[in-house]
Amino acid sequence: MHGLLNWILWLPFLGAVLILFIPKEKVGAIRWFSVAVTAATFVLCCILYSNFDNTIAGIQPITSVTLPWIKSFNIYYKLGIDGISLPMVWINGLLFLICTFSSFDIKKMHKGYYSLLLMLQGSIFGVFMSLDFFLFYVFWEVMLLPMFFLIGVWGGENREYAAIKFFLYTFFGSVLMLLAIIALYFSAEGTLGAETFDMVKLMGGHFENLRLSLFGMDLPFDKVFFILLFVGFAIKVPIVPFHTWLPHAHVQAPTAVSVILAGVLLKMGTYGFLRISYPIFPQSAWYFGDILAWMGLINVIYGALCAMAQTDIKRLIAYSSVSHMGFVMLGIASMTTEGMNGAVLQMFNHGLSTAMMFLLIGILYERSHHRWIVTPEGKKGFGGLYTQMPKYSIIFIIGLFASLGLPGLSGFISEALVFIGIYKPYTTIALLGLIGLVLGAAYLLWMFRRMFFGEVIDSCKEYTDVNTREMFYMAPLCFLVIFLGIYPVPILDVMKTSVGKLVIDLAKFAP
Repeated sequence: MHGLLNWILWLPFLGAVLILFIPKEKVGAIRWFSVAVTAATFVLCCILYSNFDNTIAGIQPITSVTLPWIKSFNIYYKLGIDGISLPMVWINGLLFLICTFSSFDIKKMHKGYYSLLLMLQGSIFGVFMSLDFFLFYVFWEVMLLPMFFLIGVWGGENREYAAIKFFLYTFFGSVLMLLAIIALYFSAEGTLGAETFDMVKLMGGHFENLRLSLFGMDLPFDKVFFILLFVGFAIKVPIVPFHTWLPHAHVQAPTAVSVILAGVLLKMGTYGFLRISYPIFPQSAWYFGDILAWMGLINVIYGALCAMAQTDIKRLIAYSSVSHMGFVMLGIASMTTEGMNGAVLQMFNHGLSTAMMFLLIGILYERSHHRWIVTPEGKKGFGGLYTQMPKYSIIFIIGLFASLGLPGLSGFISEALVFIGIYKPYTTIALLGLIGLVLGAAYLLWMFRRMFFGEVIDSCKEYTDVNTREMFYMAPLCFLVIFLGIYPVPILDVMKTSVGKLVIDLAKFAP
C-alpha cells in the first residue's frame, strides 16, 4: 500500500509526458489515452478509499511515504492521507475522468490541452497528499502553470485577462504563504528542537508562546502568520473581498477547467485552513473565529446577491460558488463537530453539484454558442428548453436542486450540519445565514424559469437533446448527488475520526 499514493500522484504526470510522444494528427488516440490515464488513476483512488481505516485518529495516514529529498534542510518527500483529505482525493480522481470525456469538443492543440489537464490533476493530488510543508508549497505553485495556460489558450475571448488575473491573485497569496512557511521552519527549532517542514510535527509547536519583532513592534508570532496564511488560502476559496478573480476565470475558462476550478481548486483554500492554519495555530483560530464567521456570512449573502444580478448563466453559477463556499467557512469557523463535519461534507457535495452545473452549461453552449439568460439587448437567450431538450432538463433539475439544498439531495445534509454546528456559538450569524438559502433558491429558480419554461424561442428550436457520451459522463454525478442526499454515511464515516480529532485539539485552546 505504500506505493499506492505514489502511483496516484505520479500517474497523471507520467501520462502528461507520454501524450507528448503521440503524433498530433492522432486526436482520437490522444483523447482515449487521457481517458485511460484518468480512469486508471480513479480506480487507484477507489482502492485507496476502500482500504481506508476510519478508526485512525487525526492526521495519522493509513498509507504514507517518507523519503529524504533535501535532507540537509530537513525537506522530505512525505505523503499521507486522512479523513479530511481522502474525500478530496477521490473527487479529484472522479472529476478529471469526467472532464476528459467532456473535453472531446476541444478544437485545437489537443496534445497541449490534455497534457496540461493531467499535469493539473497531479499537482492537485500533491496538495491534498503532502505532509511536508515545503512539498505542499511546491505542488501549490505547480498548479498555477497548467491553470494559467488552460484558461489563457483554450478560454473565451477575454481569456488572457482572466488567466493573468487568476495567476497574479494566487501568486500574491502564495508569496505570503511562503513567508509563513519560512518563519515556521526557523521557529520550529526553538519550540520543537529542530528546524522542520513536517506538518505533523509543526502541529505540536506551540507557536502561541513566541513573539515577533516587526517594524519596531513586538507582535504575537502565531497571529501574524495566521493572517498571512489566511490571505493565501482566502484568495483560493475565495473569500470576499479576495474573490474578484473568480467570475472572470470561470466565464473565460473552457468547460472542463471551470468544473475543476469550482469542483476541486476552491477546496484547496478551505483544506488549507483545516490542514495547516487551525492545527498549527489553534489559539489564533479561536482569536479570529468571530471574524471568520462573519466573513463566511458575507460570502453567503454577497455571493447570492451578485448571482441574482447576473444574466450570463456561467457567471451566475460562479457567484453561486462564492455563496456556497461561504457555508464551508461558517462550518469551519464554528469549531464544533457538527459544523466542521458539515464543512468537509459541503466541500465534497459542492464539488459534485457545481461540476454538474458547469458541465450542463458547457453542453448547452456547444449548441447555442452563447450563455445569455437575458441578452444585452433585453431579449430571452433561452426559452422552452424543457420542451426541446427533456432529458437535458431532467439532469439540469437534479443539479439545480442539489445546489439549492433540497432535502433528498446531497447539498441539504451538509448545509444542515453547518447550521446545526454554528447555531450555538453564533446564533445571530446562523439566522442571518438563512437569508442566503432563500436568495439561493430565488436566483436558481429565476434562472430555471426563464430558460426552461414558456414557448420554445426560435434560436432554441434547432438544439438537440443530450447524446450518449454526454449522458455517460453526467450519470455518475446524478447518481452521487441523489445517493449521498439519502445516505451520506459513506463520506461522513471516512471523515468523522479526523474531524473529531481536530475539534478535540482545538477545544484544548478554547478561551
